[in-house]
Amino acid sequence: MPKMKTDRGAAKRFKVTGTGRLRRRQAMRSHLLEKKPSKRTRRLGREVDLAPADMRQVKRLLGR
Repeated sequence: MPKMKTDRGAAKRFKVTGTGRLRRRQAMRSHLLEKKPSKRTRRLGREVDLAPADMRQVKRLLGR
């Protein structure tokens, strides 16, 4: 059986940390930023852990 290929779209969106955790970027930071408070845009700039419900599917897409 051949190796499983990595989904390139998923590879650009998710990052695996050294300890094996999956991280993702947050939504709502691309446009219409004038009306959003600075505090909110700073918070949205940070990466967050992936929800446990999405772990299995994202791991499969990343070929892990």
